[in-house]
Amino acid sequence: MNRLAMAAVAAAFHLSPASAQDLTVFTAKTILTMEDSNPRATAVAVRDGRIVSVGSLDTLQSMIESSDATIDRQFEDKILMPGFIDPHVHPSLPAVLTQFAFLAPDDWSLPTGNFPGATSPEDYAAKLKTLVADYQAENQDPDIPFIAWGYHPLWHGNVKRPQLNAWFPETPVALWHRSFHELIVNDAAIELLGITPEDALVYPKEADWENGHFWENGAKVLVSKLPFLFDPARYGAGMRNFFEMLHQSGVTTALDMGIGIFGDPEGETALIRATAAEVQPPARIILTPIITDFLARKKTPEEALAEIRGWSAQNTDRVLFDNHFKLMMDGAIFSGLSQYGFPGYKDGHEGLWMAPLDVTQHWGEFFWENGFQLHAHTNGDLSAKKLIEFVRGYQDRTPRFDHRTVLEHFAFAHEDQMRQMAALGMAVSANPYYQYILSDVYSANWLGADIARHMVPLAGAKRQGLVIALHSDAPMAPLAPLTLVETAVRRVTINGNENAATERLDVHAALRAVTIDAAWILRREDDLGSIRAGKKADFVVLEQNPYEVTSDQISEIPIWGTVFEGQPYPVQTR
Repeated sequence: MNRLAMAAVAAAFHLSPASAQDLTVFTAKTILTMEDSNPRATAVAVRDGRIVSVGSLDTLQSMIESSDATIDRQFEDKILMPGFIDPHVHPSLPAVLTQFAFLAPDDWSLPTGNFPGATSPEDYAAKLKTLVADYQAENQDPDIPFIAWGYHPLWHGNVKRPQLNAWFPETPVALWHRSFHELIVNDAAIELLGITPEDALVYPKEADWENGHFWENGAKVLVSKLPFLFDPARYGAGMRNFFEMLHQSGVTTALDMGIGIFGDPEGETALIRATAAEVQPPARIILTPIITDFLARKKTPEEALAEIRGWSAQNTDRVLFDNHFKLMMDGAIFSGLSQYGFPGYKDGHEGLWMAPLDVTQHWGEFFWENGFQLHAHTNGDLSAKKLIEFVRGYQDRTPRFDHRTVLEHFAFAHEDQMRQMAALGMAVSANPYYQYILSDVYSANWLGADIARHMVPLAGAKRQGLVIALHSDAPMAPLAPLTLVETAVRRVTINGNENAATERLDVHAALRAVTIDAAWILRREDDLGSIRAGKKADFVVLEQNPYEVTSDQISEIPIWGTVFEGQPYPVQTR
């Protein structure tokens, strides 16, 4: 790995001047503690990376005098909040995808550049041709095809192998679907990568050779033909992009939701650890093993547990495993492969189970019995029904208090299902961006408005007493908690249409969902998620108070940087 490049990124995370004394007191215009018993403050005392006391300079005065404390006033005109928590990310997805261009329905601003979206077939075709021409002009590596992430047929039309061949007869081109669960390639890419008809037969129900289309497990076969994705230099640069994305968005803790999605969990973990050790980013990442990795490698649950215990023995303060395990229920929401009950999809197509349900149930029960917290990728209401049945059975056979099984994504569920989840002690980690980007096109094409407009029914979950966190699942949504907060509060689509105002969260509930309630989802509420004595001194530093701007301005609040374990890290402007 290029150490000069690593050193440059490490410098980008340079520390702002901070005290070498035992106690540092940071002052701020307002400190939003997310502690209901002490919601506002103007000063916070920190020692050894932890919060000692919260209040004002007056209330902290005796402590300041007795400790010979340093008073740090650099945030005196700013807002402090607990460091944001994203409880569902995939570090390797940005690490892989930021190696390439983005061309999606929505706009993207990344450390690698700004990528305007395309919302019609004509716009998509024109922008794709421009990106490919730029790629050709830059004389890119001839062994690597042009790849663009973000294609979706409901916006961009039916672009498959024949169309790509017509547009790009000589240039190898691959389109990575907006869901990340699908790939489409042209003839030149097939030849370059050595893809054969036999590759489409490994999972014949999840591949279409004639159209160059591979999805879900079929897409994993295709990824095995892309070893350049994990070249240490390329992957390391992509992982540095991920760490920078965390920092720019104010995230100090992230929960990975699927180490090993590319088939090499040990190698992936080693690359994440190596990059984190070199860069020392102001954030920690908790890694989560995923069922589909072990199934693909033909491991038993017992073998999987032994591997996980071995990985956990190498935990560091910035990259660690912490007894989380992920199940995969139904297919990707962006691909229209989620499992819905009656009446299902309007066009008659059906969703997909990521593994046979009896297999998923068995693996879940094994890790339940071994004390793991379960997280289940679950999108449609039929999938929610099956997960509820699983958890009810686990509780009947092996009762557990405070298990906190988390339904991940929460594209749609009925309120009676939410009530059942609350009764079982479950929780929700939701992606509110789904309703922003998908509700319009899904209402028109795939689902009735009564379902599509009620995607991600967060207020219903609150009504039923469920703890809710908001996540990005980046790049399914921008890695930007303030954007997630805004979409949950406004419930307005990419086209400006209102989505079920009855499912809006208020600002306070939405901010809790990226701080203290997200910490609860991680089982880390004792040391993360709010600003009170005893917790880690992790803060996000904002230029404006999110309670005092209009709802459509929340995502635009500038982020100065973060404080991680008591040390300030300003975001470096480019």
